[in-house]
Amino acid sequence: MMLRRQFLQTAGAAALASTGLTRPEASGRSPALQASIKKARLLPGCCAYSYHDDLAAGRMSMEDFILKGVELGVAAVDMTVYWLKSTEPAYLAGLRHLASKNGIPFSGAACRASTVASDADARAVVLDDIKKWIAVTDRLGAPHLRIFAGALPKGDFTVAQGIDWTVEVMKPACDAAGKLGITLGLEDHDGITQRADTTLEIIRRVDSPFAGVNLDISNFVADSDEDQYRQIEACVPYATHTHIRDHFGDSHRPIDLDRVWKIFAQGGYRGYMSAEYEGDESAVTAVPKLIDRIKALCTKYSAA
Repeated sequence: MMLRRQFLQTAGAAALASTGLTRPEASGRSPALQASIKKARLLPGCCAYSYHDDLAAGRMSMEDFILKGVELGVAAVDMTVYWLKSTEPAYLAGLRHLASKNGIPFSGAACRASTVASDADARAVVLDDIKKWIAVTDRLGAPHLRIFAGALPKGDFTVAQGIDWTVEVMKPACDAAGKLGITLGLEDHDGITQRADTTLEIIRRVDSPFAGVNLDISNFVADSDEDQYRQIEACVPYATHTHIRDHFGDSHRPIDLDRVWKIFAQGGYRGYMSAEYEGDESAVTAVPKLIDRIKALCTKYSAA
């Protein structure tokens, strides 16, 4: 595996080369950026996780969250499955019907399943769990399911082993998801996928049209802010869904969301830019403000 910085620089350049575009200037829209906006389709969304405190405390139900998405004026909502009351078909059908009656689709679902497990039997259990959530996603009528790789277990294990375990689970999981037209998005979350080179190595080895990156723009571990943006840029060509926050999790520094949207537009991304708020301010007041920023940027950088 290449050195991380070298990999990111190469991957980022390759991503730009594949679009036939050059990097836009820092100010104004270059002709290349204007051309890329015609290709991009950036749609505002919201993840249920944005209201995790209210959902966990029972102050909000998943039905309430669906209606909150309508109130916020987003194009779709992402159904974090932690707070589903049930996985029974009748309950899921009720959520799907409520969303349909209110004209708001589900951009996807998000489960906790993590593929990094040193024991083969444990990996088989994870695969079964992912298949369960694929079925739930299908019943909801959603096209995408977020999964994790996770952190290495205690002991003398390597990232290379974690990659092998994840590929072993994701290949059959993607086969199962693909039969239903569902894409599995591997999130750059806590653990081995907090570096873009590892995440992209997994996706390339899984080698499925139903595998992609659930690209959380805040989650990479990086040497600097520039390294953060390079890693985001490297993953955009493989992004199948996004989670948007306004501060990096590693450094806690604010994210230049305008720059992020330029990167997605330049990469020709077509999909949802879903708010996943996790700050100190109450979600009641903070989420609408984040959504307003997302809407404005989607309008600015997308032909949708």
